[in-house]
Amino acid sequence: MKKLVSLLIMLVLLCNSALSWAQTEPEEIKLEDNKFKDYFFEALKQKGIENYDKAIVALERCLKIEPNNATIHYEIGKNYLALKDYKNAYSSFEKASTLDPTNKWFLIGMYDVDYETKDYIDGVKIINKLILFDPKFKEDLVSLYMNTGQFDEALTLINELNENAGKSDRREGYKMQILSQGQYQDAEIANLVNQINKYPKEESNYISLIYYYSKKDNLEKVLEIAHQLEKQIPSSEWAQVSLFKSYLVNNESEKAINAMNIVLASAKVDSKIKHRIFNEFLIYVNTNPQLTPVLDKAIGYFDNDTNVNVAKEIGKYYHNKKQFDKAVKYYQLSFKKNNLDEVETNLLLLDIYIQQSEFEKTVKTATDMVASYPVQPQFYYYAGLAHNQLKQFKKAKEMLEMGMDYVVEDIPLEINYNIQLGEAYNGLGDANKKELYFSKANELLKKQKQDE
Repeated sequence: MKKLVSLLIMLVLLCNSALSWAQTEPEEIKLEDNKFKDYFFEALKQKGIENYDKAIVALERCLKIEPNNATIHYEIGKNYLALKDYKNAYSSFEKASTLDPTNKWFLIGMYDVDYETKDYIDGVKIINKLILFDPKFKEDLVSLYMNTGQFDEALTLINELNENAGKSDRREGYKMQILSQGQYQDAEIANLVNQINKYPKEESNYISLIYYYSKKDNLEKVLEIAHQLEKQIPSSEWAQVSLFKSYLVNNESEKAINAMNIVLASAKVDSKIKHRIFNEFLIYVNTNPQLTPVLDKAIGYFDNDTNVNVAKEIGKYYHNKKQFDKAVKYYQLSFKKNNLDEVETNLLLLDIYIQQSEFEKTVKTATDMVASYPVQPQFYYYAGLAHNQLKQFKKAKEMLEMGMDYVVEDIPLEINYNIQLGEAYNGLGDANKKELYFSKANELLKKQKQDE
């Protein structure tokens, strides 16, 4: 390909030479023409075998015959560039461009030098000239603006290209980099407002604008744009994301439920946003318990969520509020949805049974879990504690002594084990063992306080 280009260049040169020699004697023309061709082909040969110095010598001989031949200056520049002699390369390309300002390749040569030397400021100047030949060079100009820190110009150009040529991953990456700096967000807000006015059915512009208004905590504008989006695109799930909160604040239950159901069923909305909306509705239901059936139904949207057991998390919410009946209901429901969290959920249930003094339930649940998870010391502990409360001291002692073997580097649990073993031996009438385990518990308590 390079040889073909070089031959084409040679033909152009020869045509130029014929014109310049129009007033010369025929014999002189032939002599000069032969020399020029010989030097030029010699340059091509030397360049082909990467003897760039010798190629330059041959081309300089061409220049003695035609000192203002732009193409020869360009060829010299290419050889200097191959030698990484950037100063002479740039000078040669610049000379070629001065002689023939209509040839974009001469400017491209200058830009190649700028790129190699990271002279982005001069690169901006050259690319702006190249854009007059081909608007596609605007893509390069965006990168140059990023390298020179001209973010205002970069953002303006990115928005122009996005509108006229469509978005690209690289430009969107640059845009995110610029907009991470707060001072440029007002310009982007103005751009998005303009885009919405031009293209009212383009959902992504509304979503981006809602995002930036949210970052500024401008709730009034968030709701305004969300309502605008809902009006233009009634089916938009994203409109409901923003409207949901306002419905809750205004106590518009039916609208809030409808918005939540649309969002939870959406394949477009991120799962984190879905969880946030669900949690807000959970808090709302706590003061509006008549909506509990709606909450229970909404859990079904998370059946395939392998990251979060939603029913269990609701149980923990009510657990922390000491609303134990509700907590137990959702813990039980979580077993139907996902058995992967069985150990933690049962421990939470056992904690509630103990706080409610339901020791028979505690014994049954803890004993069943010991059979399923024989190396989990917490289940032995709960079983032993409940047996003590039921005055079944021998069973308590046996369960606790078995479980103690599995307690590893858990001082709080070890303290509780010793206390319960002391209680068991006290119930069995063994005062010495009782004092032994109570004494161990006290020593561990002292150690724990020292470590804190």
